[in-house]
Amino acid sequence: MKYSRMPIEIEAPEQMGYENIRCNLTESSFADLQVKDLGINLDDILLCYADHIGKKELRALIAADHKGITSDQVLTTVGAASALFIVSTTLLKAGDRLLVMRPNYATNIETPRAIGAQIDFLDLKFEEGFRLNVDELAARITPETKFVSLTNPHNPTGVMMTEKDLRAVIAVCEAKKVHLLFDETYREMTFGPMAPLAASLSPWAISVSSLSKTYGLPGIRLGWLITQDTKLFETFLAAKEQMYICNSILDEEVAYRFLKKKDQFLAPTLKRIREHFEIVKTWITQEKAMEWIEPAGGVVCFPRIRKDSGVNVHLFYKTLNEKYSTYVGPGHWFEQDRSFMRIGYGWPKTDELKEGLSNISLALREAKF
Repeated sequence: MKYSRMPIEIEAPEQMGYENIRCNLTESSFADLQVKDLGINLDDILLCYADHIGKKELRALIAADHKGITSDQVLTTVGAASALFIVSTTLLKAGDRLLVMRPNYATNIETPRAIGAQIDFLDLKFEEGFRLNVDELAARITPETKFVSLTNPHNPTGVMMTEKDLRAVIAVCEAKKVHLLFDETYREMTFGPMAPLAASLSPWAISVSSLSKTYGLPGIRLGWLITQDTKLFETFLAAKEQMYICNSILDEEVAYRFLKKKDQFLAPTLKRIREHFEIVKTWITQEKAMEWIEPAGGVVCFPRIRKDSGVNVHLFYKTLNEKYSTYVGPGHWFEQDRSFMRIGYGWPKTDELKEGLSNISLALREAKF
């Protein structure tokens, strides 16, 4: 393995220090919760090794949300990041090929690179609405392709695949006998109808998710992967055991108790997300230097500075960061031009979001050639 630090992590707000940021629009999750918000007492927990697969009752709760999925098809992991790592290190070796949607969450790209795999990119284009072309995907799969890596709702654009396209992608993967890694971390944040869990539709699909994004619980580091393929599941479990044996029993207990009453958290979360989405939509409609593809889910969007805006992109970021202490996720975090920026609107408080958007507009004006 040849590791390299990712720009999205080097420049993450927790690395720069939250105290140095006035308006944080970089986050790709809902606002972080505090332990006191959960009403959970852990005094009775025995600090022993946990079930290697994951707490049985927790896995049952996760499985219960998906038709046709059972608890023994759910493997808990240390966040979605380790689930993605387990999948890549299980299915790939140096020289293998995979097909990855781009832009994408950096781990979906950097882990295969660290392994020495050859990545074929399925590049989503702004001019095409960041829409996935199933025919192009099918044409790009070769006999050497080990798996296809997609996300939905998409990070960083917020664009969503339809259920029809999801089923078409799965049909392609089944026909070509290629696994589909489907990152569904934002699945419950859809603005419209929710597609079925990919892993519930085929043994060739592997679904990954976590409590970090929708529920604002990144600090407990609890994610999972789901597959109907029993042999593959056993290999994923072996990988997990060799990396960290089991999850933290505290993390799993918090997750279990939270999920038992998640509905009381989800409704207000979705309400606030929609309210913040409307704030961003109103702002970008009025901001003539920017253009976007309107998201259909998640808590992020990926607008860009118009080419004819006359804005010096380097000066824009310098002004935004240094003068206004406001941060967004610049395009290079996702191997895109820096005229793009990921704006997260679920994490900041309403006043912080409004101020941050206003500061973006001010920096755009002040960065004109």
